[in-house]
Amino acid sequence: MKTVSKKTALQQLTKRPRQILSGPHALAFLPAFALAAHLLGGPLLMMLVATGFPLYLWRTGGLDFLNGPEPSAAPPHFLDAPGAPALADRFLADARDVHQSVACLLIDIGGLDRVRHLNGGAAMRAAQDMCLMRIKAHLRVGDAAYRIGDARFLVLVGPAARLDLEALLQLGARVQSSVEDPAALSEMTHYLTACIGMAHSRRCAADITGAGFLEAVEAALEEAALHGASAIRAWSPSLDRNVATRRMIRTSVVAALEKGQIEPWFQPQLCTSTGRVSGVEALARWVHPERGVIAPGQFLPALERAGRLSRLGEVMISRSLAALHHWDAAGLDIPSVSVNLAEADLRDPHLSERIKWDLDRHDLAPERLAIEVLETVLASSDECAVAKNVSTLASLGCRIDLDDFGTGRAPIATLRRMPIQRLKIDRSFVTGIGDDPEQRRILTAILSLADRLNLDTLAEGVETSGEHALLAQLGCDHVQGYGIAEPMSLDAFDTWLPMHDAKIADVPLLSRKA
Repeated sequence: MKTVSKKTALQQLTKRPRQILSGPHALAFLPAFALAAHLLGGPLLMMLVATGFPLYLWRTGGLDFLNGPEPSAAPPHFLDAPGAPALADRFLADARDVHQSVACLLIDIGGLDRVRHLNGGAAMRAAQDMCLMRIKAHLRVGDAAYRIGDARFLVLVGPAARLDLEALLQLGARVQSSVEDPAALSEMTHYLTACIGMAHSRRCAADITGAGFLEAVEAALEEAALHGASAIRAWSPSLDRNVATRRMIRTSVVAALEKGQIEPWFQPQLCTSTGRVSGVEALARWVHPERGVIAPGQFLPALERAGRLSRLGEVMISRSLAALHHWDAAGLDIPSVSVNLAEADLRDPHLSERIKWDLDRHDLAPERLAIEVLETVLASSDECAVAKNVSTLASLGCRIDLDDFGTGRAPIATLRRMPIQRLKIDRSFVTGIGDDPEQRRILTAILSLADRLNLDTLAEGVETSGEHALLAQLGCDHVQGYGIAEPMSLDAFDTWLPMHDAKIADVPLLSRKA
């Protein structure tokens, strides 16, 4: 016969009362028990019950709530990292058993940090719970939704016969609309955003694992985040290639910069009176040994996050001046090169010394280098730090160009206060000038302003010969754009320039009064 130890018997005896008499409500029984003891046995029994019952609760764990939850305990609606792939595996297995499909949504909620900043941690937790409740309101029985991070939520949609991509997109739109409804928290109204990535098992490999399913939905969310805080994207095989490219860029861009793979390519700028090259702009390109040419929009954010934009500025100036020296030696007439500097460069107290050293090293006059400063940088930066460097470079003899003029918030007074010598008119003012009279009037006003302030002008984004001719007639001094030539490597530019000079040799000059 199986014997039961005293310890085991005690555990069995106390198990049921412990389940009933535990938690904050446990002490509510004490007055009733004490009153019953007084009626049945008088004051002595009442004293025994009043002291013995709390001791019993303490002995059986009924007062553990006074110590608070264990630090490692997670709320029931929170799913830890190891639990997510296992749950996805279960959903996928259930779908395979009934020959149906499942789906996964990964949702990043924007604005929760602001809730915590303005109203504290309790308000943020309330916002998290509210978001989860709003998400669950659109799910069926058998679907699952969990919070898996401070602002990230995972939804697994259970097996369904008619779960196609259209139905999934509609679900995502409903969830997004619900989450983004105004939220009243701590007597304030907050506006959250929901960025959603989704994956459908039918679009994935037949033997995909739960971990692979989550990787797919993470790729979709990463793609969605690139398109805004309220974007929705569904996974497709091409997304994996995009994500792989972005991850490659993030992990290898700094090494590529130091290895010399990121180099200046040159786009010519033409004088509208003569048609000859009046200068070139140096534009960064990553010449990857396997992937070919990578555009700056793909790698500049990674360099910025790595804090290496200043190093990129150094490389661009040094190699651009080396190109000028090369052209001089080859007998090619390139008056100047323009380099765009980021705000981080313009805050560097040693910037002017470094540029002077580079100019001396290549035996070039300062007038051969133009520094392009974005109008948005002048509008948003600390005026003292940036203005000092700009003024010092102008005193050195470098030309200062105000880039993307008309797109920032820099006041017109900046044109007189700063030593700016040329306005680079943004392409948004150039596109369509042949067909849009209003656009043409705006451009004419900009050119008139520059003329009155004795500033040179250069129009960016010139795509057609008609735009080129019209800009010349309106009085723009220089033009640049893909309609003239794309940015080229140093070797390609060496080939292009003689061909261009030969082409314009017998062409009559463009007249601004035609």
